[in-house]
Amino acid sequence: MNVKAILVAGGHGSRLAPFTKYTQKTLLPIHERPVIDYALGTIRRAGIQDITIIANRFIGQIAQHVGTGLPGERIHYVMEEEPLGVAHALSLARPHNEGTRVLIYFSDNITTVELEAHVSAFRDAESPPGAVLLAREEPDPSAFGVAVLDEEGHVVDIVEKPEHPPSNLAIGGIYLYDERFWDFMDEAVADEGDAFSISDVNRMYIQNGDATLLNVGEETWIDCGTPATLLQASIMAKNGRLNANPHRPEPGRD
Repeated sequence: MNVKAILVAGGHGSRLAPFTKYTQKTLLPIHERPVIDYALGTIRRAGIQDITIIANRFIGQIAQHVGTGLPGERIHYVMEEEPLGVAHALSLARPHNEGTRVLIYFSDNITTVELEAHVSAFRDAESPPGAVLLAREEPDPSAFGVAVLDEEGHVVDIVEKPEHPPSNLAIGGIYLYDERFWDFMDEAVADEGDAFSISDVNRMYIQNGDATLLNVGEETWIDCGTPATLLQASIMAKNGRLNANPHRPEPGRD
């Protein structure tokens, strides 16, 4: 079964104002490339060629930069006219991504984690392979969905933005889901209404025993949603620690 990608680049980008009054936050620079190039690089190096981009009123600027994509790619552009929450944003991309396995990537997230092996396993799995949830250690994970672990270190639940985090493992921003995702989202939206978060879907996969937690460990993961983290990412990119290229380098070459 094919694996597609949804790149969520909506919202007001209020933490990056006043720049986001004039452009979409994913077009702000990380050293010599815009944010979106790093997200697309991760998606493309994973072998995904069908990508839906959700963005706000500046979607035309994104389309002018990304265009029709690389040879063999299909890029779909979907406009989020106003930010009405994650469920609404994802529903806009649903016509292009139903009945398939999907990588959902929130565009603020820049990572050195390579997903090619996980996407390949999802593509080849004969039965629904569940979900892969990327997690990272955070000194204060209270702004994220936080993993609840059992005594053996297995994830048994997720708590959304807890005042007292049960662990230091933040889950948020990059997810792989099998073809049941949309049914689970429908069920979660019906239960939670406006309080829906994507952690509700993750919790369903966990309760079914179908979620794998992928801790990025020593790899890099930066949320580029503030001026400070955007600067941090720029310094890392200048030092060669972040990769916006669509292809892996050939062995023996930089």
